[in-house]
Amino acid sequence: MGRPIVIIGAGQGGLQAAESLRSAKYEGEILLLGEEKFSPYNRPPLSKAFLLGEMAQDQLTIRQAGVFDKKRITLKTGVRVEKIDPVTQHIQCADGEDIPYEKLILATGSRARIPAIENISSRGVHTLRTLEDTLAIAAEMPAVEKLVVIGGGFIGLEMAAVARKLGKQVTVVEFADRLMARVVSPAVSSYYKKLHEENGVDIILNAAAEKITQREGSVIGVVLNNGVSLDADMVVLGVGVLPNVELAQNAGLECTGGIIIDHKGKTSQDGIYALGDCTAQRMGDGSLRCLESVQNAVEMAKAVASDIMGGDKPFIAAPWFWSDQYDVKLQMVGLSKGYDEMVVRGEEASGSFSYFYFKNGTLIAIDSFNQSTDHMAGRKLLGSENTLNVNQARDMTFNLREALRG
Repeated sequence: MGRPIVIIGAGQGGLQAAESLRSAKYEGEILLLGEEKFSPYNRPPLSKAFLLGEMAQDQLTIRQAGVFDKKRITLKTGVRVEKIDPVTQHIQCADGEDIPYEKLILATGSRARIPAIENISSRGVHTLRTLEDTLAIAAEMPAVEKLVVIGGGFIGLEMAAVARKLGKQVTVVEFADRLMARVVSPAVSSYYKKLHEENGVDIILNAAAEKITQREGSVIGVVLNNGVSLDADMVVLGVGVLPNVELAQNAGLECTGGIIIDHKGKTSQDGIYALGDCTAQRMGDGSLRCLESVQNAVEMAKAVASDIMGGDKPFIAAPWFWSDQYDVKLQMVGLSKGYDEMVVRGEEASGSFSYFYFKNGTLIAIDSFNQSTDHMAGRKLLGSENTLNVNQARDMTFNLREALRG
């Protein structure tokens, strides 16, 4: 019997790679290794519906056990891989097991960044990245009155929205001068600052946490670098993630801000692919792009499976993301960074509208608020050549799909 294709990482990307290989009629053995003790699960609801109690734990699970048997995918959970040897094509696990591979797919994801704050390991200080994280937060939440969220990115703000819905007092502390500054335009930052403040969240910008104050090992507050002291029964850290590249780095793979891959998921080492949050994709102009999204992981997994099977289906589609906060669904397609003109389609006061971003007259991104029609049209527009101009984007009577070229 030949060597298996081994996939390290049993998140949505790793699972998709395994299933796509089977769909493409790969007949060999597929081994899917997950470090967490859980079967592959949906991560986005962790900071939304699941934490609110609107979704049961078993609803997070992507595939039931029988599906793995039917598709002949061997899933092993609770397995930590410690070493890759690209020369002999073997991996070494923490329990001493040595596994040979034919092809290797790295879907190791990312982990929550832990900032250098005094007493950061106090009880009641949490990250929100894994199911285990969320279960720990949910278990403590009934006794919490005051929550401090450190970091005003998507995860931090989704956590704040959930906590407010649960009736908690919430303060968000953000180092930058606006919310979600790394990934959204100033207009979107302003919209969300107003939204959260209208829902009772205190937002402190241009500030950083310096110290967690504690009593008998449990958090009782946060001291900021501007001298402000905040009371807290719980602190949630939302200051970004770090790609899990150590395995790849130690194996000699090229890594810069992630495992460097091309549009088919190929790394610098023949026979080794990578996908998802652990990667940095080399673009046509030589720049590197890191995307932390389900779409990126799933679509790159399909590209990897295609390449292994001799196909040619690189992942080049426009990236898209979403976030649910209160009763607002934000859907983003494209990357607005570098835009030189922004127009509003619809009325902001209505709560259903979109921002269209242009650079040198060319559409580069759309942010839609409770406006899925614009978002779906935008995915088509940005996924192919289009002729949309600023005036058409602003004109509510113009059918966006008419701007599709060809």
